[in-house]
Amino acid sequence: MKVSETKLPGVLVIEPDVYGDERGFFLETWSAKRYAEAGLPQTYVQDNMSFSTKGILRGLHLQHPKGQGKLVHVIAGEVFDVAVDVRVGSPTFGKWDGVLLSSDNRKQIYIPPGFAHGFCVTGESALFAYKCTELYHRETELGVIWNDPEIGIDWPIDEPVLSGKDAAFPKLSEIDPSRLPPLKTQS
Repeated sequence: MKVSETKLPGVLVIEPDVYGDERGFFLETWSAKRYAEAGLPQTYVQDNMSFSTKGILRGLHLQHPKGQGKLVHVIAGEVFDVAVDVRVGSPTFGKWDGVLLSSDNRKQIYIPPGFAHGFCVTGESALFAYKCTELYHRETELGVIWNDPEIGIDWPIDEPVLSGKDAAFPKLSEIDPSRLPPLKTQS
């Protein structure tokens, strides 16, 4: 397994070992021992899956308090996955990084609490799965608009299909900093 740091502290790209032959392939999408050795959390409390078609964009989502760390991967299809640092006081506050995740490259990305997360489907469709370090809490849910010009995410699509909720999110600068997670404590 190969683990690479991104330009955002704590956001990691994981490339699991894949064992394949003429019958297909095998890989571990999670191993407590192996992932702990790589510095990832050992406790996950919820697994989620979503299916979306080409052009769908989901995000940018986070929770605070009760922030969620997410270990994400694509089971089928392809997405462009993005993390944005929204931790007040962070030297990378408002910065983003993105990675292409697909059923072909089998990469995963770990996004720690304190980061907004989103993805857009770049293939015909995508079956997307993620493990969460905290349960979903509707009352602590926050969002940042996908095309916030101050963040400047270079999405690979121009006119995504959004949910009404995602389309109504504010810019990061419009969110009261007291509602955002601080750099030190990301509960």
